[in-house]
Amino acid sequence: MGAQTMITILKNNERMMGKRTKFKKTLGGYGKNNKTEYNLPKATPKQLREIRRRLKKENRILWVKIIGLTLIIFITLVWVLFAL
Repeated sequence: MGAQTMITILKNNERMMGKRTKFKKTLGGYGKNNKTEYNLPKATPKQLREIRRRLKKENRILWVKIIGLTLIIFITLVWVLFAL
């Protein structure tokens, strides 16, 4: 690589860094003092138990699907391997 090529690459990198600092605050969330406030309602212990039960049920169904799909793929691969 020639010296002129390296100089051009360095200049391009400097230009790109300059553009990045210009757009740093365009999304409005990069400052350390910006903190999002949420007004969440208080949940009763009964509601929390229901949410916990529902999440456990969803996770159980998800794991059954993952394990089932993995077994199907594994069995298919073994079948193809021994069928040849």
